[in-house]
Parts: sequence; structure tokens; C-alpha cells
Amino acid sequence: MIDTLSWITVYPEIILLVMACVIALVDLGVKTPLRGMTYILTLLTLAAVAALQALFAMEGETVYGFGKMVVSDPMGNWLKCFASVALMVSMVYGRPYAADRDMLRGGEFFTLSLFSLLGIFVMISGHNFLVIYMGLELMTLSSYALVALRRDNATATEAAMKYFVLGALASGFLLYGLSMIYGATGSLNLNEVFQAIASRQVKHQVLVFGLVFIVAGLAFKLGAVPFHMWLPDVYQGAPTAVTLLIGAAPQLAAFAICMRLLVQGMLPLAIDWQQMLVVLAVGSLLVGNFAAIAQTNLKRMLAFSTIAQMGFVLLAMLAGVVNGHQFNAESAYGAAMFYVITYVLTTLAAFGIILLLARQGHEAEEISDLAGLNQRSPLYAGVMALSMFSLAGIPPLVGFYAKLAVLQSLMAAQQTSYLVLTVFAVLASLLAAFYYLRVVKVMYFDAPNVGMPTAIVAGTDARIVLTLNGGLLLLLGMAPGGLMTLCGDAIAALVKSLVN
Repeated sequence: MIDTLSWITVYPEIILLVMACVIALVDLGVKTPLRGMTYILTLLTLAAVAALQALFAMEGETVYGFGKMVVSDPMGNWLKCFASVALMVSMVYGRPYAADRDMLRGGEFFTLSLFSLLGIFVMISGHNFLVIYMGLELMTLSSYALVALRRDNATATEAAMKYFVLGALASGFLLYGLSMIYGATGSLNLNEVFQAIASRQVKHQVLVFGLVFIVAGLAFKLGAVPFHMWLPDVYQGAPTAVTLLIGAAPQLAAFAICMRLLVQGMLPLAIDWQQMLVVLAVGSLLVGNFAAIAQTNLKRMLAFSTIAQMGFVLLAMLAGVVNGHQFNAESAYGAAMFYVITYVLTTLAAFGIILLLARQGHEAEEISDLAGLNQRSPLYAGVMALSMFSLAGIPPLVGFYAKLAVLQSLMAAQQTSYLVLTVFAVLASLLAAFYYLRVVKVMYFDAPNVGMPTAIVAGTDARIVLTLNGGLLLLLGMAPGGLMTLCGDAIAALVKSLVN
């Protein structure tokens, strides 16, 4: 018999599932092109779920349910809260774009997004290999369908096929690696896997063999080199509203399963997976930044930027255990969590501007489409400039503090190899500044393109959210302590659960 405590751990998931089904049914009676009722119900659902997750997170308790198959802890609850907010913002930015391109004929845009978020929730809550994998498949299958939502668009269909084929390959890698670890340890539960590995009674070669496939699968979800091939094509080919959906909230889930599998499940193997992360991080920073310089398509440039940004997250992940000691775990993993959250916030603002500039029959995807934006709308040019400066790591924006936190965690390891990585990361950031500042230069110093409309039409909800989004980039950069403390406390609770 399942106890009440087990149900408490999945209350938000139950609410989300029920409301996704209700919204799908309600939408059958909605006839307006913008699907007003569906949109409002979706936002209310996401707001309620985000508030519930925040309440759970502030309690600071770690609760296991269903035979320790799922866990409700501060890290997971905060990540689910931020994922819900990210999806809310994505809906606000993306609805007019989707309506102009006839993507709202049914309620699929909203219901698939909710089911994708449900998959994210399951991934983040998973404390068992099968639960994590089920959440991953629910999220990715919904994402495949969203990318292909414009059925009459050949580019979107091609992107969906590439995403599906490479995503299936990555899922196979991850599943094969998990099966190897299960075969070696005899358990699917993360705590039991941790204890089995820590006992040193399992053959190390078998564990490392499985670990290689797991890291490969996780690298695909993060978009890290050399498993990044899908990211630029999918970002560019997918409808921009969908690009935002797959480029924001899922990054939080990817970080979460890295923490669940590598830290909660296989921390005794840290010396092995940290070496793999070094290669992934260095490759991502090099390939992401050099490839981004050559891009003229803004969405493709942001895709390569994502690859480089994930390199910073991996740098923080590999600094948690030094010479077998966990003294740096809280600061390093806390910095990684802070970096992912602030990166998602910045991505929302950047893609919000791209969606705002797009109009019926025209995609604002080229960097040249931003020419003279300051003359047409100083506010929107300012928000885009804040996004680019934040991604480049220029003070006093939040991206600067995020990079600083990662570099500080590397320096705290007090190892020569980590010092070399710190210097390399700084040089990579200087390289990245070139293509971010190029966007700012085009907005402020280039003349507007001929035929470009002088007025930018945007809904009240989109203007308000976009202004708040840009303001948060500056506010969190000037006062990052609250969010940094939140991340540090969440990671501290996770590390404490490893000891217990």
C-alpha cells in the first residue's frame, strides 16, 4: 500500500498531468485563433505548480516516495519551480508567433508543452534509473512533436527528423550505460548504487564501461561537444517559439539528471567521470565559440553559444571532488546550478526579442535583421543588449557573476590543472565577447534595413514580461546573493543526503 507521504512527493506532477488533460479537452471548444481560454488556463496551471514547488522548496526537507523511486528535495523543487516559470515566459513570448504561423489550430502547442514539462518534472524527481529514463523519454517525445508542429514547413520537418534520430541514439547510449551499472551493482535505486560503488566490491572496469555511455548520453542532452551536432540544426530549423521551449526549461532538467546520476548515484566514480567532463568542457568552449563567430544566423549563433555556455557548467561540475575529497562540492555544484538558472533567464530574454521582431511571413533570424533596432525601439534594443552582455559575462550583469562563481570554484580546488582550466575559460570568454558584441554593434550602429517596419507590435503581456526579464538580468547581477544562497542551500541539502 502506498503511503500518504509518497503522494506528497508527486502532488505537482499530478496537478500538471490532470490539468494538461483538462486543457486538451477544454481546447476542443475554443475557436479563437489565439486560443485565449487555453492560454489563460495554461498560465494559471503553470503559476499554481510553480508556487507549490516554491513552497515545498522553502520547507527545505528531503522526502522520498514510492520505495525511494522519487525524491522531493530543495534542489529538485527549485529547478521545477524555475522550469515552470520558464515555460510560462516561453508561452507569453511564443503565442503570437505561433498564431501567425497557424500553429495554434489545435491545442497541441500548449498540451505538448505541458507534457514536456511533466517529463522534466519526472526527470528532476527521479531517484531511480527507470523513473529518470521515463521522464527523459516523455520530455523528448513531446519535444520532437513540437519541432515538427509546422507540418507544411520542410525546414521544421527536417529539424524534427534530425532531432529524433540523434535523440534516439543518445537515449540508447544512456539506457545501455544505465543497464551496465545495474548489472554491476544489482540495483536501480541511486542510493543503493552509490553504496555498492563505495563498497569497492564491484569490478571497476565494468562501472567505467557503463559510465562512458552514461556521460555520452548526458552530453547529448546538454549539447556538449562532440555530441552537439543536433543543436545548431534544431535551433535554426525549429519554429522560433519551439526553439525557446527546447532551449530553456530542458536545460534545467539536463543539469538535474547530471546531478542525480553522477553525484547522487556515482560520486565514488568522480575521478573517472570528471576526466571525461574535462574533455567535454574544453571541446565545448573551443568549438562553440569558434563556430559561433562564423554564423550570420542569429538562432544558429545562439545554438553554438549554448554549447559554449554548457562548457562552463561542466567546468563547475568537475570541480566538486578534489583528490577524493568533497570539500569543494557545495560551492562547485552550487555555482553550476546558479549558472544554469541564470543562463535560462538570459536565453528567454534573447529569444523573446527574436520572437517580438518576427512577423507574419518574416522570420527575424539573421543578425542583420536587428540592424538599427535602437532607432526603432530603444527598450527592446536595450533588453537584447543586456542579454548579449550577460552571455558575454560583462559586469554588472548576472552572466558575469555566474562565470565568476564557476571560476572561483575552480580556483578553490587549489590544483595546477584547475588553474590552467580557469585561464582557459577566461580566454574562451574573451573570444566569445566578439560575436556577442557584434550583435550590439548591429543594433546600435547599423542603419535599419530597407522595408523594415518602424513600429514593433507586441502584446501588453509580452512587453511587461520582457521588461521584467531584462530588468532581472541587471538586478540579479548587482545583487546575486539571494539566488546564490538559494542554490548553495539546495546543493548542501543534496550533499547532506549522500552522507545520510
